[in-house]
Amino acid sequence: MSSVIGVAAGAGLVLLFLAVFFIMKKLKHGRSQMLKRKFFEQNRGQLLQQLVSQSAGIAERMIINLEELEKATHRFDKDLVVGGGGHGIVYKGILSNQHIVAIKKPKKVLKKEIDEFINEVAILSQINHRNVVKLYGCCLETEVPMLVYEFISNGTLYEHLHVEGPKSLSWDDRLRIAIEAAKSLAYLHLAASAPIIHRDVKSANILLDDTLTAKGG
Repeated sequence: MSSVIGVAAGAGLVLLFLAVFFIMKKLKHGRSQMLKRKFFEQNRGQLLQQLVSQSAGIAERMIINLEELEKATHRFDKDLVVGGGGHGIVYKGILSNQHIVAIKKPKKVLKKEIDEFINEVAILSQINHRNVVKLYGCCLETEVPMLVYEFISNGTLYEHLHVEGPKSLSWDDRLRIAIEAAKSLAYLHLAASAPIIHRDVKSANILLDDTLTAKGG
C-alpha cells in the first residue's frame, strides 16, 4: 500500500512540475510578445506601415519579425558575424524564403531620430537598381531596429584594391566598377522616386558580388 502511495505521490509531483513549467513558459512567451509590441510601437512601426501602404504588398514584405531573424541567424550566433564596428554588428543569415541576407544590428538609434530612420527605410524600400544593395526590410521588435539587406559575398572594393598578386583587380575591372559606382550614384541622386544624396562615397562602402559587380551601400 505504501508503495502505491509513493508512486501516486511521485506522479503527482511530476504533474505539478510539468504544470508549473508550462505556466512559466506561457507567462514568459506573453511577456516576450508584450515587449515586442512595445518596441514595435516605440520604433514607429505604424508609421512605416502608413508610409509604405500605397505600394501593394510592401508593408508585409518590409516588416520582418524577430522570430524570423532569430531562425535565420541561429539566434544571432557569433559564428555568423561577418562585419562590425563602432555602429554595430552585421550577421549573415538565410530567411525562410531562402534569401541570403546581411542583418545589420546597430548599437543604438536615438529616439529623436527614429522618425527620420523610418522615413529612410520607406524610401529605400522602393530602390531597385542592379548597382545598389537591396534593402529587404527591417525588424522593429527589438529596442534598436535592425535592417535586412541582400548579402553581398565578395567583400568591399577597398579590400580588393589593397591586395597584391593574382587577386588584385585588373584595370578593366577597376574601370567597370568605377562606372557602375557612378551609375548607382546617378540613380540615387537623380532617378530615385525621392532623391537620396550619398554623403560617404568611398571604396569601403562599395561592395562586390561573385561577378565583381559593384553594389553601392
